[in-house]
Order: sequence, then structure tokens, then C-alpha cells
Amino acid sequence: MSGGHGHVDTANKKIALLVAVLAALLAVSEMSGKSAQTNGLSSHIDASNLWSFFQAKTIRQTTLRTAADGADAQFKDSPATMPAALKTQSELWRRTAQRYDSEPETNEGRKELMARAKAKEAYRDRSLAAYHMFEYASACFQLAIVLAGAAALTAVVWLTFVSFGLAAVGIGFTVLGFAAPTLLHI
Repeated sequence: MSGGHGHVDTANKKIALLVAVLAALLAVSEMSGKSAQTNGLSSHIDASNLWSFFQAKTIRQTTLRTAADGADAQFKDSPATMPAALKTQSELWRRTAQRYDSEPETNEGRKELMARAKAKEAYRDRSLAAYHMFEYASACFQLAIVLAGAAALTAVVWLTFVSFGLAAVGIGFTVLGFAAPTLLHI
């Protein structure tokens, strides 16, 4: 065996190790991306459900206020002639409509539903931003693997350096996906 041939074998072993590490990083990035995507979609569904509940409460509230206003309007010229049962019912409708606006004990008033929906939207947006960071990382790792393989076949050293560079960028995107997914808007 010639000295040059042994050097190529050693270089190929190092590149094989590089490819293995890149494949492991790719797996972490892909798994994290799918998890972030699932969380984002789940939060989107939750936010949509909460906004639907908010709209239903608004419709109920408007219906009760309209009914109370209608009852009061019938006797606006002579409020004293309003039947006691209708007056009681009108007051009940108004109290119920007011309760629909805020129900801290059940966390299902319009104010609480809005806050919960906005929180789900924020979590959705963060999860989807993380998903995109992980997707960029995956692309970098895949390209790095291809270039490392090409470097092993051609013995072109600069391909290995480009592979390392892409791996570093991929690691950066992965870290952003975990730590600060909304930092970059690409």
C-alpha cells in the first residue's frame, strides 16, 4: 500500500465520522421540527376553538341585550306600567349578558376567552417559527452530508470545509429553533 493511499483511507474514515455526526444532527433537527409543527397546528386548532367560543358568547350576549332593550322599549313612555315579571326577566337578561363579558371563576367569559386565544396564538406563532428554523437546519445538514460524501469520493478538500460550514449554520439554526425561534425572520 502506498503512502498516499493510506492518507485517503484515513481521510475517508474522518469524512465517514463527519457524515455520521451530521446524520445524527439531522435526525435531531427533523424530530424537533416535526414536534414544533405538531405543537403549532394543535395550538392553531385550540385558538380557533377559543375564538369560536368567544363569538358564541358575543352572540348570546347581544341576543340577551337586544331582548332586554326590546322589553324596555315597549314601556319607555310609561315604565311604571311594565309588568313585574317582564321587568325581572329584563334585569336577568342584562345580568346574564354582563356575566358573559367576564367569568373569572370559569375562565369562560369573553375577556378570559380572548386572553386564552391570544396566548394560544402566541404559542402557535413561536412553534411555527421554531419549525421553520429546524427546517432550515435540516436543509443545511442534508447539504453538508452531500458535500461530505462528494469530498470522500473526489478527495477535494474544500468540499469538506464547506460541509463543516454548512454544519455550523445548521447547528446555529437548531439552537435558534430551541432558544429563540422568533429572532430571525427568514
